[in-house]
Amino acid sequence: MRDLFDKIYKDKGPLGKWAEQAEGYFVFPKLEGEISNRMKFQGKEVVTWSVNDYLGLANHPEIRKVDAEAAAKYGSAYPMGARMMSGHTELHEQLQNELAEFVSKEAAYLVNFGYQGMVSAIDSLVTKEDAIVYDVDTHACIIDGVRLHMGKRFVYKHNDIESIEKNLQRATKLVEKTGGGILLISEGVFGMRGEQGRLKEIVALKEKYNFRLLVDDAHGFGTLGKTGAGTGEEQGVQDGIDVYFATFAKSMASTGAFFAADQQIIDYMKYNMRSQMFAKSLQMQLVVGALKRLDMLRTMPELKNKLWENVRSLQGGLRERGFDLGTTQTCITPVYLKGSIPEAMALVKDLRENFGVFCSIVVYPVIPKGLILLRLIPTASHTAQDIEDTLNAFSGIRERLENGTYKRLSAAVAEAMGE
Repeated sequence: MRDLFDKIYKDKGPLGKWAEQAEGYFVFPKLEGEISNRMKFQGKEVVTWSVNDYLGLANHPEIRKVDAEAAAKYGSAYPMGARMMSGHTELHEQLQNELAEFVSKEAAYLVNFGYQGMVSAIDSLVTKEDAIVYDVDTHACIIDGVRLHMGKRFVYKHNDIESIEKNLQRATKLVEKTGGGILLISEGVFGMRGEQGRLKEIVALKEKYNFRLLVDDAHGFGTLGKTGAGTGEEQGVQDGIDVYFATFAKSMASTGAFFAADQQIIDYMKYNMRSQMFAKSLQMQLVVGALKRLDMLRTMPELKNKLWENVRSLQGGLRERGFDLGTTQTCITPVYLKGSIPEAMALVKDLRENFGVFCSIVVYPVIPKGLILLRLIPTASHTAQDIEDTLNAFSGIRERLENGTYKRLSAAVAEAMGE
């Protein structure tokens, strides 16, 4: 028998092995200053493209005022206890009712954290007799929720309708034997690629197959649709989404999340989602803040309009300069380059230190070996100057990547890591 921790001492994992070189800079970086289009990194001002503050609400003066007043009135403890016991209030109910109306559902239910909530929701909605069909590229919270499922699960190729249908056929054969049902899970917007889930085509499959649809719309809520109600509204199929999920961590620039569905489904989830039944209620200061944020989403369309003005300017400028943005259909702006992990480190350091641009870097194993993904998140707070500076910076780093500058700079790192 071996020590449980032996495997940890010997292998830190595909990302963990880079900790000594990467931590504090490439991962776990410390951005400073108010959340904005420009913040500070290691004492230098940088154009910031890595904060999901889509509508620029994080430091909006009206938001700051309401948040401060709510914190002063309620503190950070109220209400104490889980919702079922002593943590339920009229304002929690008000927020749920307003969210349900905004996304055109009968009812909604607040959860403390999006990740925690999604894991628990999946667990509550299925039994071992049921089957889950889900996209291979879904978020980690969905993957972890699916892992809890004690029944059969079927994974389909990303956004591939033919693969979805094949897996629905397999799932149908299974549940005909078990007597269960089928839950299909997709994202409204896929957070890395920026693609919209093919919700319209998925909903159309309900004419041939008996399944229910759960959509994680973390990145679509507030950014897509005529009113900002998300990807289902954008594609005209909100009614076909059986359980709708969105988080406050993106467009709402806060903490918390919610599910919306028919009243009977929400009632069931309230009494069966273990992460909420046995967890402290969402703090009142966050509830009050969310009510204000939702009101601004509804009444200030200029926020979303400004966001999309910046999205079109940034993405259009990058494409004009020949950059590969993949198949993004949303605000998320992935820029794909070819190179190794050591080259990626050298490139990002140059981008931050010499060009004053800060964005997230994604490498293997999240994406295939030999690719570097620089992920930019435009917001309503960004300016035309931010975009121009960034376009020039990206032209500069591409030239250095192609002429071998980063390969030479990274050689020592690669040798030290045995790459």
